[in-house]
Amino acid sequence: MSATSNRTGEFSAGPPQGKLAPSGGSVVREATSVGAALVQAHDLAKSFDVSPPWLNRVLEGKPRVTLRAVDGVSFEIEKGKTLALVGESGCGKSTVARLLVGLYEPTRGGFTFDQQDAHAAFKTPQGLKLRRRIQMIFQDPYASLNPRWLVEDIVGEPLIEHDLVIDPAELKKKVGDLLRSVGLSPLDMLKYPHQFSGGQRQRISIARALATEPEFLVCDEPTSALDVSVQAQVLNIMKDLQRERGLTYLFISHNLAVVRHVSDQVGVMYLGRLVELADKHTLFDSPKHPYTRMLLDAIPKMHDTGRARSPVQGEVPNPLNPPSGCTFHPRCPHVNERCRAERPDLLSINGVKIACHAVEEGRI
Repeated sequence: MSATSNRTGEFSAGPPQGKLAPSGGSVVREATSVGAALVQAHDLAKSFDVSPPWLNRVLEGKPRVTLRAVDGVSFEIEKGKTLALVGESGCGKSTVARLLVGLYEPTRGGFTFDQQDAHAAFKTPQGLKLRRRIQMIFQDPYASLNPRWLVEDIVGEPLIEHDLVIDPAELKKKVGDLLRSVGLSPLDMLKYPHQFSGGQRQRISIARALATEPEFLVCDEPTSALDVSVQAQVLNIMKDLQRERGLTYLFISHNLAVVRHVSDQVGVMYLGRLVELADKHTLFDSPKHPYTRMLLDAIPKMHDTGRARSPVQGEVPNPLNPPSGCTFHPRCPHVNERCRAERPDLLSINGVKIACHAVEEGRI
C-alpha cells in the first residue's frame, strides 16, 4: 500500500485528533511502510516560476507567479506491479513522470528506488547506473524519435552510452533481438522513423526503453496518439514484457478503459494532488471520491445501452489561482463550508486512500 503524507510532509501513524470515522469504517493517517516496494514517492512536489519577465514586473508592478504542478504526491509501487495515474489534462500526471526519471528536480519531497534516494543518486557519478534501471516511454511516438537516425542507431544508443555493448556485430544482434521482442523485424533497423506507422514507432520507443534491461518503466500516455486497434496491440506487448521480465510500470493515462486493462492500482489526480488511490477492482467497482465517480459516470458501458451518460461537470479551475480548501469543491455536488475552507488530507478509509471531507464524515 502507498505511504502518504499530510500537508506538512510529516508522516504519522495514528488517526487525526478530533476527526471521526464514517459509520462502519476507520480513518487513519498514512504511515511510512516497511516493505518490498520498488518505488516510493514521498510528498513529491514541483512548482514552476511562470512570472512575467523582470522588466515587466518592475514597470507594471506585477508580482511573481508560481504554478504548483504537483503538490504533495505520495505512493508506492511493488516490484512487478503497475500503478496507473489518471485525471483530466493539466492535473500533473506528466510532471510526476518527469520527476521520477530525473528530468525535473523536485521542489519538495522525493522518491526512493530500491531503498535508495533516487534524486540524490542522479547527481552522482553512480547515477548513470541508476538511470539504466529506470527508463521512460514518451507520449508522442512522432516527436520522441530522431528523424535523422536509423532505427539501429536509435535503439542501439542506450547500449553504447551505458557501455553495455562494444562490438558492432554484437550491437546489431542485440538491436535485432530488441526489435523482435516488440513485434518488429530485425530488418527494420535499416529504416528511418518516417517509414513506420504510429504504432510501429511506439514499438521502437519501447525497444529503446528496454535496451538497458530496466526494472522500472515510466509510461507517459504511450497509446494516446494511436488508433484503438493499435492501442490494444501495444498494450498487449507491454503486458507480455511485464510478465516475461518482471517489469514495474507507472502508467499515465486519461483513458480509464486502458487503465482498467493494464493496472493493479489506480491513483486519481486533481490539480496536482492525489484524491483517491485504491486497488483497481475496488476503485472501478466502488469509487468513493466525487471526482472519481464523475469520471467513471462519463464512460459508456455495454450493459447500460440506451441510458444517458452523465458528462463531466464544470471546468478545471485555473491552476495559477486554485480554489481555497478542497480544490474540487466548485464542481462537487456534496460541498459544504468545511470543503470550501479546509484542504482534505489523504487518509486511509476502509483500505482506500482518499482526500474527501464528505467521505471522511460519512456524508457519501
